[in-house]
Amino acid sequence: MRIPITLLTLGVALLVLAFSPRQPETAKGYAVGDVATDFELRNIDGNTVSLSDYKDAKGFLVIFTCNTCPYAVAYEDRIIALDKKYKELGVPVIAINPNNPKVQPGDSFEKMKQRAREKNFTFPYLLDEGQEIFPQYGALRTPHVFLLEKQSRGPVVRYIGAIDDNYADAAEVTEPYVENAVDAMLKGEEIAVTNTRAIGCSIKT
Repeated sequence: MRIPITLLTLGVALLVLAFSPRQPETAKGYAVGDVATDFELRNIDGNTVSLSDYKDAKGFLVIFTCNTCPYAVAYEDRIIALDKKYKELGVPVIAINPNNPKVQPGDSFEKMKQRAREKNFTFPYLLDEGQEIFPQYGALRTPHVFLLEKQSRGPVVRYIGAIDDNYADAAEVTEPYVENAVDAMLKGEEIAVTNTRAIGCSIKT
């Protein structure tokens, strides 16, 4: 039986859309424009970290990531680079591991400390104990980025999604979504792309 060309074309198009970072997934949680509530989570140094600790911040890059997902590992150097670039401009990275360590032992608190030492993380690496924060944000994968802007009414969500459009090779990135969003936010300009599909591993619950 021959399948009409039009059906083949449609099938290919649907597959492209399904895996395109330009197509955001829908999830319960924050949408762009929502005010995010603060959290208090344990950092790998044993102290707790909250958004309110950053008195002079202009915003935050809250990134849900982990030790074990190959996509998250592939993005580690880029997350470090984002922190180094934007922390000085008032937009630090705050990384949160949303995985349940009982389901994924490689994402235990001790393994988090070990990974942070190995990679010389320059940012807080927090454990979402009880897995209460990632559903509130609507994070679906690791990594999943939420850019927040500090405003008078609280930290407002300005961008949700992927770091860029090529997880496999940083040198081949053509659309650095997060950098574009932060740059526009700091300039007081409209963010051109505010939602993309996060490409990564499902969060382990």
